[in-house]
Amino acid sequence: MFLCYNLSLKNFFVTSDVISTNLNRSIIDVMNKDFKQGELKRFVKEYDGSKYGYPYTLEIYGVKKDGKKFKYYESSEAATFAYKNSEKYFIKGKDYLVYAYPLKLTENCMSCHQNEKVGDILAILTINYDLKPLFKEFNRKMIFYFFILFPIPLIFAFFLSRYISKKLRMKFNRLATIVENVNTVKDLKKVSVEPIDFGFVEFNKVVEHINNLTQKIRNFAVDKDILEFEIKILEKFIITSEVIKDWKETVKNLLLEVNKLMETYAIFSLFKVDDEMLSLEIFWLKKPSLNTIELTEKFITKKIKENVSFFSDVTDLRLEHNIADNNSYLKELTEEDIAIQTKSLILDAPRIGGVVGIGVHSEMAMDNIHGLVIEGILATLMNVVGSVKAMAKYTKQLEYYTTRDPLTNLFNQRVFWEVLGYEVGRASRNNYKFSILLVDIDNFKSINDSYGHSIGDYIISEMAGIIRQCLRKGDILARYSGDQFVAILPDAGEEQAFNVGKRIQDTVFAHTFKSVDDKDIRLTISAGIAIYPDHADNAKDLFIFADNVLKRAKDEGKNLVVIPTQEEVYEVFKAITEKTIIVTKAVNERRILPYFQPIIRNSTGVIECCEVLSRIDTPEGILNAYEFIEIAEKINLISRLDIILLENAIIEVVKSNFKGLLFVNLSPRSLVMSEFIPEVMRITKEYNFDRSRIVFEITERETVKNLSLLEKFIANLRVEGFKFAIDDFGSGFCSFQYLRRFPVDFIKIEGEFVRNILNDRKDHILVKTLSIIAREFDIKTIAEYVESKELLDEMTNLGITYSQGYFIGKPSPNLP
Repeated sequence: MFLCYNLSLKNFFVTSDVISTNLNRSIIDVMNKDFKQGELKRFVKEYDGSKYGYPYTLEIYGVKKDGKKFKYYESSEAATFAYKNSEKYFIKGKDYLVYAYPLKLTENCMSCHQNEKVGDILAILTINYDLKPLFKEFNRKMIFYFFILFPIPLIFAFFLSRYISKKLRMKFNRLATIVENVNTVKDLKKVSVEPIDFGFVEFNKVVEHINNLTQKIRNFAVDKDILEFEIKILEKFIITSEVIKDWKETVKNLLLEVNKLMETYAIFSLFKVDDEMLSLEIFWLKKPSLNTIELTEKFITKKIKENVSFFSDVTDLRLEHNIADNNSYLKELTEEDIAIQTKSLILDAPRIGGVVGIGVHSEMAMDNIHGLVIEGILATLMNVVGSVKAMAKYTKQLEYYTTRDPLTNLFNQRVFWEVLGYEVGRASRNNYKFSILLVDIDNFKSINDSYGHSIGDYIISEMAGIIRQCLRKGDILARYSGDQFVAILPDAGEEQAFNVGKRIQDTVFAHTFKSVDDKDIRLTISAGIAIYPDHADNAKDLFIFADNVLKRAKDEGKNLVVIPTQEEVYEVFKAITEKTIIVTKAVNERRILPYFQPIIRNSTGVIECCEVLSRIDTPEGILNAYEFIEIAEKINLISRLDIILLENAIIEVVKSNFKGLLFVNLSPRSLVMSEFIPEVMRITKEYNFDRSRIVFEITERETVKNLSLLEKFIANLRVEGFKFAIDDFGSGFCSFQYLRRFPVDFIKIEGEFVRNILNDRKDHILVKTLSIIAREFDIKTIAEYVESKELLDEMTNLGITYSQGYFIGKPSPNLP
């Protein structure tokens, strides 16, 4: 409508211009016919548009001339402009138009206007157009047509939107259906990449982008089911003690479990046994045919040759087949099946446990995405199987050496006490006698000092073989301490025990040991005998009796095998009684002296800790702990002794301003004393001593029967801030059980392992393994028996945190 309005207005302007031009020409024509002034007025009146209903009027404006005029032109802006500029003038107002024409004198006018000249302006003609009626008419018509035409575009728009909406809805529903059907990565393959024509460029672009996004997601997306599958598989890789005991059974069970999630015919593992041997273990789900076995071996061997660079050096490839389900048969596999469905991971160099490669034979391996997941599982499986095999190997070694002395392969002290306790019980039930024979090498310290520890170790090892040869088949031999051996002789009385002792004495005396420079070394032994139940009715007293008899043999000149006479039995018991009195008096008088043995941090060489050792001050001299601890335990004074030792040690530490940790041996008897913890709390509070600086040492062989009680005891003390260490770690059966059950801060590695580490590969492996295990548990390690710089350097190389031993410092009443 506005367009129509603009067009109508434009036409009116054109028309008015034409009319105005024609009127101007007409009046000029009239003037050229020698008209009078009255005729001009009649012309204006005759042609005035208002007379005929046209929207314009005519005006003639005269100019001043000799005081005569028609009208003053100054009364009209248009007339004034036309007169001054002597040309046509046009004004466009809001609701009007004005045309002004100057009427100039011509030749024909000169007869009447003699005082003027041609070209002078006689008058101004103005034509005035009133647009109000035109606007009023237009508004009326516009309103009319608006109400008539307005519904038409609305109706058109309504039907057009319905049509477009329906068309778009169909296209979008199709797209939504495609998207809703994508529930797994596999479904992405079903998504059509053909463009959906929405009829709009913009929507078509969106669909194109969605298709591109789908393609990208398809390339790297991992299905939720696959992730769940991988998690379930990885859950089967938990390493437990049962797993370590029999790794092959574990892999078989793992294969059965894996088949609950994905069908897998076989798992194979490749191990490097040594530089020239590879061991290939193939674990079958079911019994395979000979043809399947042959094809599989051929395929895997080819894979190994292609991927293992050192295969040319291998002279022996040992193959072994294991079957998880012996009651079922595997379907026949072709060469193509094996090649396509086998996923393997083979390394150029062996990992932990000697594992070089591993693989699975499964139909899922053909799927690219599942294949990627299987590769990840294989990497984990390789580590698990390698770790399990390595741990199984090291665990067997650890189990062996927890019962054996690493230097002599004899039973260690821990086993001796177990067997002695068992033998006491058996002898008591069956009412028979048995003997123990305690053997000590004479002057062994001078051998070590003269020839060195390597010769000393050689002699100890040789001595073990000699004594073993002199015993009967059923006798039990153990290495009790450095140069001391002890034998349990079942069903042996005094005479039989003495004969065994003499046989050992004579054999040793006749044997020649060799030094490094091939010099002959001759040795003798001293031995003490105790008979059950003649000399004691329990294991500890029986051993104490044999030990006292051995000391008497040493005091009487050595190279003796002593069976105590009745008088000597009396003397032994008297000595024991005297020591009992000494210990009792020392405890009552609080004469328990703390001796401090320094412990250094290997990385810095700085003394950061001290072990507190107990001594008793007597008129005859200082008694070492091994001389009175067993008596103190027997007469139930050990807990009081521990409390006194701890208090005296703290007094010395405060006095000397020592800032390090104190390692204090804890007797198992303290576990059952309700007043022990309150007493410890009292001491630390009284001397304002930081409890976190006290580390209680617990020894496995002493507390193995009190694990539950010990667990509660440790928990109560840890709450108060105290720390704990396992002493002689590796010497007993339950070392790893301790790590699992107790939150310890330190482990002190059994000194016998440390002492021989430079000469014995097995000891080296054991200490290294213990160091690794401790780090995994975030536990600090302390090596005992560090008696040379070479040992200290090796402990540092193995990552042992601290070292303790005579090379570091001997026990002293003075703090470092």
